[in-house]
Amino acid sequence: MTHLAHVYESQQFTQPFLEKVFALADAMRVDPGPYQLPGKVLATLFYEASTRTRLSFEAAMLRLGGAVISTEMAREFSSHSKGETLEDTIKVVSNYADVIALRHYEIGAAKRAALASKVPLINAGDGAGQHPTQALLDLYTIKRKFGEIDGLTIAMVGDLLYGRTTRSLCYLLGRFYKVKLVFVAPPICKMAGDILSFLDEHQVSWAEETDLEVAAAQADCIYMTRVQKERFLDMGAYQEAAEKYRIDGALMTKAKTNAIVMHPLPRLSEIDVETDSDPRMVFFEQAGNGLWVRMALIYSLLTQGQG
Repeated sequence: MTHLAHVYESQQFTQPFLEKVFALADAMRVDPGPYQLPGKVLATLFYEASTRTRLSFEAAMLRLGGAVISTEMAREFSSHSKGETLEDTIKVVSNYADVIALRHYEIGAAKRAALASKVPLINAGDGAGQHPTQALLDLYTIKRKFGEIDGLTIAMVGDLLYGRTTRSLCYLLGRFYKVKLVFVAPPICKMAGDILSFLDEHQVSWAEETDLEVAAAQADCIYMTRVQKERFLDMGAYQEAAEKYRIDGALMTKAKTNAIVMHPLPRLSEIDVETDSDPRMVFFEQAGNGLWVRMALIYSLLTQGQG
């Protein structure tokens, strides 16, 4: 199956769909000219702050020849502040746009919104739930770097409990690839049991490690994440978790020479800027890949059934 009405969680993706999106992204990098959507409108409806995700969605639609309408910080500056439900907002906005990119602070909000939308809706992050388009661009980045994903060891580091990016990526890696996952997290931020059960169900090898140097020495890809202050109520617990793991020059001497370091951004102190000149640091390239993947996804959703 290569067609989807909406994208609200990574579990929806099939291998044929992934292959279609990645092939489209590759083709668009070479020449976006044949892939244009004149007259189509994207609405970006963001209830949480965002830089990369919102701008990459909007840039993607503009590069496809379409137009953009946008509401940033809709939690404060939309009819939500007057008590309007998400469903009612989506019903209205889907009269104005051909596709909607939604970021929301509640887990499951995107699925609820999709049920109310008359046009394709894309989850651009729902609280600590999922971020399926980030998982797409992450997987695309890994595939472009290594060619094949099977056989890789991927270390996920940092906030794995609240990190929607790592959760979403686990769903894709767990279903389709023969990888080994190593989870490195402060005790308060360990990967949730539902993801571990999913990996067990799909016979994916995983392990928990407390020593980042040990994990870095065996990893082909180190996926670093920030500890998300906005998800914590106890600031003391947040500070302790945030200072637990850090990638710096000394740590990178333990990593493989052909490894890559990824990060969904924004980064704080968990990756030292002294490492930015290391060619193994690919997180800015990773962010750039989001443009092509989101172009391919929007185009696929709006042209499905047309060849």
